[in-house]
Amino acid sequence: QVQLVESGGGLVQAGDSLRLSCAASGRAFTTRGWFRQAPGKEREFVAALRWSGGTVYADSVKGRFTISRDNTKNTVYLQMSSLKPEDTAVYYCAAPGRMNIPTMTLPEEYPYWGQGTQVTVSS
Repeated sequence: QVQLVESGGGLVQAGDSLRLSCAASGRAFTTRGWFRQAPGKEREFVAALRWSGGTVYADSVKGRFTISRDNTKNTVYLQMSSLKPEDTAVYYCAAPGRMNIPTMTLPEEYPYWGQGTQVTVSS
């Protein structure tokens, strides 16, 4: 069984930085995705890191967010900089059920999800 636990969320001001962590236990494939969901909105893709090291970012966060991994800790990070009020959401990390997934950007590619961590950016 795969378990994912996010941490690092909080309340920050616009322009600040924050680092989210996603710790995995169980037999999780190392590809990991970050998604977010704001109140009243659909869950949207943020960033993903493939097991081979390739990354992909949503246009809205490109240049501001960085996804990385520490294999020794089985943890994936999302470093968020220059935060904006529109980044306010619950952030979720997700793991796939197989090694290779086509796009890494679709929620349906990930059967395993963490409980989420709230990020609130005030203006």
